[in-house]
Amino acid sequence: MDIKLSQCFIAVDDHDKALDFYRDVLGLEVRNDVGYEGMRWVTIGAPSQPDVNIVLEPPLADPNASAADKQAMTELLAKGLLRGVIFATDDCDAAFERISAAGGEVMQEPTDQFYGVRDCAFRDPAGNMVRFTQSLAK
Repeated sequence: MDIKLSQCFIAVDDHDKALDFYRDVLGLEVRNDVGYEGMRWVTIGAPSQPDVNIVLEPPLADPNASAADKQAMTELLAKGLLRGVIFATDDCDAAFERISAAGGEVMQEPTDQFYGVRDCAFRDPAGNMVRFTQSLAK
């Protein structure tokens, strides 16, 4: 049995701002853009990984969710408390320079970690943590 990652989800509060970051700054491609019942889902991914999709979705993508639940998710997103993603890169410092030069909100400058990676972190426009790791294994 073969199991592979197909999709993951990132909650965003403004798809256009998210596209400015994920498409224009990070260089991911837009694969789909769908609206339904006042919500929007944009599928993006790295050109080098055509079978892995990241879906930018509303903070609570359930048309039947209560107003209180939608508000709670919006507040958690605004605080940066929802999970983000980790991207692998072959040059953490170059990724850091590119993203910070584009105005990315720096959470952590490139740092060698004791567990064998060099990484850095940013917040996306919705407040999610987005980390970039480079393996230090030789």
